[in-house]
Amino acid sequence: MTNQTAAPAPGGTEVAGRVADVLLLFAGGPEYLGVTAIGRELGISKAVVYRILQSLVSREMLEAGTSGYRLGPAAVALGVSALRRFNVRTVAAPVLRRLRDETGETTTLSGLVGDERVYLDQFESPREVKMTVEVGRRFPLHAGSSGRVILAFLPEERREAVLARPLAALTDRTVTGGPALRAELAETVREGVGVSFGERQADAGSVAAPLFGPDGEVHGSISVCGPRHRFTPEAVERYRTLVRDAAEEITRTWTAHR
Repeated sequence: MTNQTAAPAPGGTEVAGRVADVLLLFAGGPEYLGVTAIGRELGISKAVVYRILQSLVSREMLEAGTSGYRLGPAAVALGVSALRRFNVRTVAAPVLRRLRDETGETTTLSGLVGDERVYLDQFESPREVKMTVEVGRRFPLHAGSSGRVILAFLPEERREAVLARPLAALTDRTVTGGPALRAELAETVREGVGVSFGERQADAGSVAAPLFGPDGEVHGSISVCGPRHRFTPEAVERYRTLVRDAAEEITRTWTAHR
């Protein structure tokens, strides 16, 4: 019989990182996840995944069901609390509401979370046919104008780290790297806004601008979005000015209230 030396137990920092990684999968993925799927995605054993899940269930961060595990009431409460404390939502709300009324289209607020973005708020268009977003869902930075304006204004080292990874195509119009994406990012910096036609969601159009926090770093973006056929060249040109001005107003107010 061959003697095998047991692998050392992971340290506290590594364990904490794995727990955070598991929770982030639920934040950005399907409603339900199972042990096998989590282990495969994170590259850790089923036994380790199971122990983490049981710990999170005991604290009501997750709850178990017949379809797997999903976020529990404690996680939901944390999310709501975080959104309430993220004061840019309060600052942005009246500006986005006015922008919605000026354009007749849905307006959104996104925040930078790690190397992804999350919709933090939206003000829906009054029109019967309109675009709506899923608040709290995570999206990559390279796909769509709301993410691209954040990516364009990230510090160079952080931006290059994102661009060095494999970038998924969310639609057949998603630009996934190379000279084309870098050219779009450079244009976004020059113009101060980004425009997207079906890059994240098919048949959707959007115009977005970055939001800078009190520290001078980009922390999010705002957008006007709607059915692509309504985003004519004339409409887009008008929205460029409106969205850029709205983002600058939010940034000024946010910085003044630091």
